[in-house]
Amino acid sequence: MARKVAVLGAAESGVGAAVLAQQQGWQPFVSEKGPGSPEALDALQRAGIETETGSHTLARILAAELVIKSPGIPEHAPVVQAVRQAGIPLVSEIEFAFGYTQGQIIAVTGTNGKTTTTSLIHAMLSHAGLDVGLGGNIGPSFAGQLAQGDHAWWVLEVSSFQLDDVEQFRPRIGVITNITDNHLDRYQGDVHRYAAAKLKLIQRQRAEDVLVYSLDSPLLVEALAQATAPCQRLGFSLSRQPDAVAWVEGGTLVVDTDLTLLTLNQSTGMANDRKKKKPPFQLELEQQRLRGKHNQYNTMASAIVGRVLDIRSELVRESLANFDTIEHRLERVRVVGGVEYVNDSKATSVNAAWYALESMATPVVWIVGGYDKGNDYGMLLPLVQEKVKAIVMLGVEVSAIREAFTGKVPTLLHTTDMAEAVRLATQHAASGDTVLLSPACASFDLFTNYQERGHRFKEAVGMLEG
Repeated sequence: MARKVAVLGAAESGVGAAVLAQQQGWQPFVSEKGPGSPEALDALQRAGIETETGSHTLARILAAELVIKSPGIPEHAPVVQAVRQAGIPLVSEIEFAFGYTQGQIIAVTGTNGKTTTTSLIHAMLSHAGLDVGLGGNIGPSFAGQLAQGDHAWWVLEVSSFQLDDVEQFRPRIGVITNITDNHLDRYQGDVHRYAAAKLKLIQRQRAEDVLVYSLDSPLLVEALAQATAPCQRLGFSLSRQPDAVAWVEGGTLVVDTDLTLLTLNQSTGMANDRKKKKPPFQLELEQQRLRGKHNQYNTMASAIVGRVLDIRSELVRESLANFDTIEHRLERVRVVGGVEYVNDSKATSVNAAWYALESMATPVVWIVGGYDKGNDYGMLLPLVQEKVKAIVMLGVEVSAIREAFTGKVPTLLHTTDMAEAVRLATQHAASGDTVLLSPACASFDLFTNYQERGHRFKEAVGMLEG
């Protein structure tokens, strides 16, 4: 008789986990507390997977040998607590999928920059001709793609929510872009709990594995000082310092390490090739399409990975220099009447919005707001006073934003409609200005996710005359 597995949540990760489980001989049962999306329910029905919506039937769930939890379901949810009390193993979708891949994992996490860095690394490996898949918290789920076929390499974006429920997950190369205050509502207001979730990325790494991390992130450096994982650590920084293997110097990105991961031919282990010292890898930042300090960090992390995999320097340089903006991350949408409209909907934290504002070279009309996760907007004040001429607050509850910026900018407006937000921003923008959607908040008050928020912004910009 097939082993029973219960899958909590019928979104992207839940559907992928259920399909993979069925393929691997499990008998999946999917339980979705909400109504579920028509697309997800249709996919489950076509696969012949039993699904319930509108509630969780505990008797069915607790009859399973294993429970797979979607990342959006918090630990304190009653159904999760019931599973814990019953002593049933509970894992995340990436943990479940990890058990069925023969490929090697490059996993990227961090508060900001993980999507861009994941995409950069995937583009670089693809350009080098490797058999590589892209998944996790970006695009189709890891499990869903694995059900369609394995790859020699997987580049996965993983969130703290996904890492909460991993035990055996082990990336050969882990990347942590940074750690700043975020999702504190999920972690009892304790940034150290949040950092601990991020560091589960390396808990199973061995001495032959690699961690690439930012030396310019104090919370990350502090957390790593307490970590005992034996992996080899390669740090990067905007300035040259003793522990950095990558830095920026005079407009040039430099990577200087001889550490090589000998796995391109599927062998295992680490080696320091000292027979022939490699010259430092260099990339002129002016050659790069991505702009802003945050993208210098993303590029450094990606270049280190390329170096560790011993990808030829010219291939690394070509892929990094030619990479363009990903959707919803400082995505240039359109210029209308001399005003540039930029979609940075993926900026769901204050830190991400800081990087967006820092990269702006023209006066800004800033669209900000959404589901506030306990944000402190104080760090944005100097940039706002320097660059922002008007703020359009988009959200149901904007009192914290109003309190932070009243009297600090000439114009402060409020709406709960995206089309109206774009219209108001356009009214207060002049030729040569930028209208920037960089919300600094999650999207859940008005939108399903940041993708819908970004698409709605682009639709509204597309309707402008000009």
